Amino acid sequence: MGSSELRETAPGEGVRAGEAFFRKRFWRGIVCTLVGAALWGFSGACAQFLLSNYAITPAFITSARMLGAGLLFLIVLWATQREKLFSMLRDKLTMGRLAVFGGVGLYLCQITYAIVIGYTNAGTATVLQCTGIAFVLLFTCVFLRRLPRVRETVGLVAAMGSTWIIATQGDVGTLALPLPGLVWGIANGLSVAFYIMFPKSLFAEWGSFAVTGLGMLVGGIAATAVWLSGILDGQAGALPVMDAAGWSVLAVIAVVGTFAAFALYLHGVSVIGSVKGSLLGAIEPVSATVFAALWLGTAFTGADWIGFALMIAMIFLVTGEKPSMPDDAAASKSDGEDHVGKKASES
Repeated sequence: MGSSELRETAPGEGVRAGEAFFRKRFWRGIVCTLVGAALWGFSGACAQFLLSNYAITPAFITSARMLGAGLLFLIVLWATQREKLFSMLRDKLTMGRLAVFGGVGLYLCQITYAIVIGYTNAGTATVLQCTGIAFVLLFTCVFLRRLPRVRETVGLVAAMGSTWIIATQGDVGTLALPLPGLVWGIANGLSVAFYIMFPKSLFAEWGSFAVTGLGMLVGGIAATAVWLSGILDGQAGALPVMDAAGWSVLAVIAVVGTFAAFALYLHGVSVIGSVKGSLLGAIEPVSATVFAALWLGTAFTGADWIGFALMIAMIFLVTGEKPSMPDDAAASKSDGEDHVGKKASES
């Protein structure tokens, strides 16, 4: 037997190689999650630019970004994963679950946030949206019958505290909470938790990119139907009047702030799990504040810097933990399913 063969069968070598691969994949998931959430913040700054400079409605922005991103996903899937696309379209059970994921999870997350802003303000809506992190942690602990870990609890407090400080600038008086706003805010938090947790088995079966793409297309169709009906703003199918700059920013929201953001974020969640993913997703208000300052001239305040510090602390808590099998994967494995991220790497 040659020395090369001895090296191949050396005890523990395969284990070490597996651990190295898992660590690399874990960090790739962390990066994807952070970049995806940061791009959401960028899209928020873009939306602020449009709403401040043009007569455009949130319903139209939601419809354009989701349908545009959904069609872009479809084009990429057609070009690169055509057989998988056809298999998914032929599978009635899969399409039913995708309809729930896109029409209930992705779309409701977008539209309930806009409704909360209408009843309250952007800062209050952002704080209430952050309850999605708490719901993810709660549902995970209930499903797995365990208590929250110390890092998770501290990370939750840091993430929600950071969001509250950045969104309200530390002024409790800015939190406008009429009952309808509170109810819709809780619905928004639940929809966030739903679209993060619901597709884990779909990711395992089909990969995160294909599932996110078809889910986004379904959500975009639902958003367009709502916009055309005029249910939200009474302006049925009214196209905004914008110049080239306005349409360009809207295209950037669809391509960068929706297509790229959701593809990266949900792939990251499929790798690191719902709890870590939801915590890292709280970087969105930090990103929105930074982009607003750099692009729109919004000045940083002392409250912003405190919020940034809390968010950085939360990121260190999440990424400083030794990589382990996500709770999502552990739950699936206990039910006889594959590891959550097993096939997501194909996407």
